[in-house]
Amino acid sequence: MPADDARVRTVFLGSGGFGRESLQVLAAHDDIRLVGVVTAPPRPAGRSARPTRTPIDAAAEGLGIHSILTPERLRSPESIAAVLGLRPELLVLADYGQIVPAALLGSRHGALNLHPSLLPRHRGATPIPAAILAGDVETGVTLMRMDTGLDTGPIVAQERFSLAGTETAPSLEATLAVLAGRLLDHHLGPWIRDELVARPQPETGNTLTRPLRREDGRLDPRKSAMGLERQVRAYQPWPGSFVDTAVGRIVVWTASAGTTRAEIGAFDERGLGVGEGEHLGLIDVQPAGGKSMTWEAFLRGKPSIVGSRIVTGP
Repeated sequence: MPADDARVRTVFLGSGGFGRESLQVLAAHDDIRLVGVVTAPPRPAGRSARPTRTPIDAAAEGLGIHSILTPERLRSPESIAAVLGLRPELLVLADYGQIVPAALLGSRHGALNLHPSLLPRHRGATPIPAAILAGDVETGVTLMRMDTGLDTGPIVAQERFSLAGTETAPSLEATLAVLAGRLLDHHLGPWIRDELVARPQPETGNTLTRPLRREDGRLDPRKSAMGLERQVRAYQPWPGSFVDTAVGRIVVWTASAGTTRAEIGAFDERGLGVGEGEHLGLIDVQPAGGKSMTWEAFLRGKPSIVGSRIVTGP
């Protein structure tokens, strides 16, 4: 192990659970001295709206990291000064949620970002839901050197992962988080020793994702059954996938795509008519204010929904 003063002073930036594996890699890496963590401040969560720390904040405390910064705006002069005050030689980012200002990108070893997609596909805020929603047959993790653009920096390394077509956003995030940690661990030493050269991203094949909104979760019966089944898997846990009905809002947690002809927008004993006479089987649902249950159990309590139609629009 290098002497303490020979290790690279590193600051990690992350907020979501995707970054926990990478944080642990940095904390244990022989070439790294993890001098600080930057994460989002506590936010109200749950019905009680109690301020809740990010998964990275809690993980950093568990690792005994003393310098944990929680700026509201990383781009503020005070926040930039606080990060630079840690004298970082390397920044590593995974699922932070804010744009990193140019003033923080010029450290000795630059700033590396672990992005859960095969860049340039699915740049931006929601690459994991986007890969599921698009029906991609593979995705992966990209280790890139950050520049001032949105996920446009040169690629250091990538690891690919084949999709089975059954993944939910949480399960895929957990898988890609492990791949990200492994990718970082494998390439961090060579990067520090200047043994790797980042290559520009391809000029073609780029797509851009955006933050999800609550209304994105509304199931549109005009869409195909396959597309709606992907949506159900992609939009977990938020914004969820839901329909408004005569008996209240129903969140759909598990669904199946079928080709049996059914009346579009109408409920039957198996689910919902969608697309061009297709059928979306409803398997696990949750009524407003209630608990998750099977569609069959829901029908036992609300049999009148059979034959009724979706209430459309917000």
